[in-house]
Amino acid sequence: MPKFGPPKFRVFVGLLFLPYTGMVLAYTVIGAMLASRIHWDRVGALLLIYFLALGIAAHALDALGSPKVKPWGAYFSSRELLVLAVCALVVAYAIGIYYMVLFTPWLWPIAVAEGFFVLVYNLEWFGGRFHTDRWFAFSWGALPVMAGYVLQTNELALSATVAAGAAAMFSLVEIKASRRYKELARSANEAGRAILSTLEGILRCISAGVLLLAAGLAIWRWNG
Repeated sequence: MPKFGPPKFRVFVGLLFLPYTGMVLAYTVIGAMLASRIHWDRVGALLLIYFLALGIAAHALDALGSPKVKPWGAYFSSRELLVLAVCALVVAYAIGIYYMVLFTPWLWPIAVAEGFFVLVYNLEWFGGRFHTDRWFAFSWGALPVMAGYVLQTNELALSATVAAGAAAMFSLVEIKASRRYKELARSANEAGRAILSTLEGILRCISAGVLLLAAGLAIWRWNG
């Protein structure tokens, strides 16, 4: 959370989980940069779509669906979180539908799948069956890479599928380290502090590494 601004603003920024949201946005860029021709407006559009759908909507729904007490529960009511999620999803899908209807109909399966996971993962429907590390890695690792490529090309290539697999592995490392980090942070015992520091370093490095990879590919394609 930032150390400036009113409390509700700081809590809202914390709700976005910007390092992790940034990883997902980077995955969309990585997928897009694999295409032979880059439509930069579509790169920007997908960044906005995932920021709204994941950064805002998914995290707001997670606060509603999780049985654990969230730090922003004292600042945002359930109604406010629901309105935030619905508005963000409506805008995200409105942008996506524009491109899918006019240019890339093959993005529909990914859009439907992501919408499904936004609900079932974060609200923990079906007894939490889809609220697992593997489904997290697939929905917020593999699918964003595929979405980035498909929005550029209206097809899915082997290169994008392999890159999607790599993104899923990065996301799997991130979510497993994150869960353990949160467990140790809650216990806050002396023995766990060294591990806590190591996990924090892993989380920072993997987030920064994915962001730098996406930025490097984008610079390469822009200058090419």
